[in-house]
Parts: sequence; C-alpha cells; structure tokens
Amino acid sequence: MLRYGLIFGGTVLAVACMSPMPAAETASPRSTALGQASNMSKLYNETCAKCHGANGQGGGAGTKTLLTRAGFDQKNDRPYFDAIKNGVKDMGMEAYGETLTEAEMWGLVVHIREMQAGFLRAESGGPKETNGVYASQRASYRIETVVDTDQGLRTPWAIDWLPNGLMLVTNRSGKLSTVRNGKAVGDVTGIPESREIGQGGLMEVAVHPDYRKNGWVYLGFTEPSKMNPRSGMTKIVRGKLKFSGDNAVWTDEQTIFECAPNTFTGSGVHFGTRIVFDQKGHIFFGIGDRGDQAKAPDLTRPNGKIYRVNEDGSIPKDNPFVSDADKAKGVIPQIWSYGHRNPQGLTFDLQGGLWDTEHAPRGGDELNLVVKGANYGWPNVGHGINYNDSPIATPFPKPNENVNGPAFRWLPSIGACGLDTVKGSAFPGWKGDLVAGGLSGQNVDRIRVKDSQLVEREEIVYGMGRVREVTVGPDGFVYVALNQPDKIIRLVPAK
Repeated sequence: MLRYGLIFGGTVLAVACMSPMPAAETASPRSTALGQASNMSKLYNETCAKCHGANGQGGGAGTKTLLTRAGFDQKNDRPYFDAIKNGVKDMGMEAYGETLTEAEMWGLVVHIREMQAGFLRAESGGPKETNGVYASQRASYRIETVVDTDQGLRTPWAIDWLPNGLMLVTNRSGKLSTVRNGKAVGDVTGIPESREIGQGGLMEVAVHPDYRKNGWVYLGFTEPSKMNPRSGMTKIVRGKLKFSGDNAVWTDEQTIFECAPNTFTGSGVHFGTRIVFDQKGHIFFGIGDRGDQAKAPDLTRPNGKIYRVNEDGSIPKDNPFVSDADKAKGVIPQIWSYGHRNPQGLTFDLQGGLWDTEHAPRGGDELNLVVKGANYGWPNVGHGINYNDSPIATPFPKPNENVNGPAFRWLPSIGACGLDTVKGSAFPGWKGDLVAGGLSGQNVDRIRVKDSQLVEREEIVYGMGRVREVTVGPDGFVYVALNQPDKIIRLVPAK
C-alpha cells in the first residue's frame, strides 16, 4: 500500500493510498486493470476513491477531505494536475504521467472539481435573502419580476430598449415582442425568417447607441438554408421599425453578415450570436462551432469565431486577416478572433476591453478578454471533458501553441449565456463589474477583473430558472431573461 499526497504551494491538502499496478500494466496508457480508463468517474473510483473517498470526503489512510472552498479555487488547477502527473515522492505518491494520457489526468481534475462543487452547493446553497433583501459583498438588492410567465414569452433570448422605454424581446421561436411596464403590448412584423433548429432561432436584438439619429436595430438569428429548411447558420442583419402604436413593421433591412451556403449545417447546437458596438463605428458578434469543433481554428470556415465589421457590414481595413495573402488562402476577412466553442456572452467593459463568455462542454466555460487576431484554443486546449465522461484535452497549451487562456473558467460548467457590464448610478459598488449568466447553473455571477485578471467573483442570482440573458438597462438595473420559466426579472437596489 502506497501513501501519497496532493501538494499545493508546499502545503499537503490531501493524502491517500493506492495499490501499485503490476509492471506489465504500467506500459499501457489505458490499462485494462483500470477498466475503461477514458471514463473519468470509473477511473477515479478505481484509483482514487479507496483513500480519497467516493465523494472526495477523505478518510482512508488518514486522507484529508478535498471538499474545501480553498481547494476549489482555480489557482489549484495546475497543482492538482501536476501532482497526478509527476507524483509526490516524499509522500509516496507515484507519478501517473507514464500510465495515463494528459487528457485523462486532466479529466481526473475535472471529476474532483465536480465533487467539490456539488458539496459546496449543498453546504451553502445560493445567495441568501432576508425580508426580500439580498446582501452581497458590495451592494444590497431586491429581485423583482418584470415580465411574468403570463405574457406569452417563448424562450426569451435577448432584451434591449428603445429610447422611449419600449423593451424589445426576442423569442427563439421567431417572434420579436414589444413590452411596456411589464406587459407584452405588441409584436414586430416583417422580420426575416428564422428557424428554430435546436438551440438556434431568433436570438439577438441590439439597438444602435445612436438610434435617435439613425433608427437602426440589429438582429441575429438562424437563417434556414434555401436547399434544406432543417439546415441553417447564424446571420446578422439590421433594419428600422415603423410603429403604429406599440406594434411595428420591420423595414429597410440590410444584411450585415451571412455565411456561405456550403457552410450551412443541420446541427442544432452552438450558434453564438451576441452583438455589441464599440462606439467607433464597428460591431462585434460571435458564431459558435456549430458542433463541428475541428472548424473552430480554421480561418476559412465561419465556425467558432468572433467577428468585427463596420456598422454597415463592410470590412474594416485594419482587421487581422485582410491581407492579400489571407485572401488567397480563402480566409474570412471579418474574423477578429478564433478557436471559440460557443460564445453566448459579449460586452465591452468601461475601459474598452472586449469580453466574452463561452459555453464549453462538461466543465470549463470561459471568461475571455478578446483581442485582435488571437487564438482561444478550442478544441486543442480546454478545461472540460465530454458529456459522456471521457476526456478531450487539457487547458495547458503545448510550447508551439500560441493560445490565449481565460481570465476565469467555470468548472463545472454553468452553461454560460448572457454578459454585460454594470454602468450607471444604480449600483455604484458594482460599477464596471461584469455580470454573467448560466443556463444549467441557473445563476448570475458578478465578476471584477483588473489588468485582465479575475480579482473578485460572487453569485448574485441562483435557482430561479435557466439564465439566457443578462443585461443592464437604461435605469442601471440588472435585467435577466429566464427560460423555464419564461420570464424576465431584474435586480434593483434595496432601499
């Protein structure tokens, strides 16, 4: 019986024991003695649980629990991985770098993170309220229902406002609703045809910051293929609204970006879409990998990219991939960055930095500072594992891989969707912070970054529904579009 420990910064956080494997078995990276080594739960149960416990609670051979908030911190990702790979000689822990692939070793880290998260959630729950007031680190707030479930919203996807206070809400099924004082008061007719293919449909709505002057409203949606209506790709258009009361007709449509017909796919996942303005005459938006991860790093394919175009859809001359050499290779000149999986949150911070949140697989949703021409690694570099419990990659680029890593990763995944920056005077303690939502996590996190690094994070909404959109309204309140139930809530300062 061997004793070993996981050591972080010189501190032993966990000690365990493990039976040595016969010499013949150590030669193969997928030992038959471990069963299906690519199944992370099975691998943990057959190699780690004897001493760390089936749920990471410790106990065997005097092992300490893994289920601590300090151990859950993302700064321990690499130390966990290194302890598994290299062993801890002084504690009698053998190295697994020769018997497991790096992806499998990282998969064990993901499994540990899932156990930790489950325990910590059961222990602490979500944000606590007293007499309807939530007391967070830097603000106290109430949560109000703005648009209730009886207003006919169907998978509300995005929210924006016209200068007169009228709220525009997209429904993934294809309807653009107008809402005033919590009531759905009308619809916009004549909008382009969209198709609800899995996760796709009518998604983004973004009102131009100078709407009073130019009247432009932008939409992002799944355009159905003319050849196969069950096939589609993300498209961006803009148009104007001609009102009669609270109802409007969509007019003057212009195409801002569309994908080539041969790139359309019947896949129902990873459409991306969020649209933001940089106040310099450009818009940015994302398209997910559409379930074809190999295309995310391919600059000749639209999948897995964030794009920058002029507000009229023309191509900026200073985009990173507009050279004659790039054109000759068939590179898409609107690309700003690549190697993304499914960017479903996009915002500019108050300093002009562009941030995205992207939905990873099982574990490893990312908060990224998006910079010109950068590669964000998918699928060769990532924090998650497959939904079937098998490994994919590691978050550690190889020496020849120039990959930008996230400022923060959610592990386990929260199903990242929706992102904005707190502005205005309603929440002075949060001003400049990011607010990020999660579908499967049913959460909204407040995030503070400094010099591109995470310095503070707290959960401010939990368990009220799948969070599809998080946006800060003209009043400075934080609005959240929920799915299941389909409603809109908001965070307002407590008086």
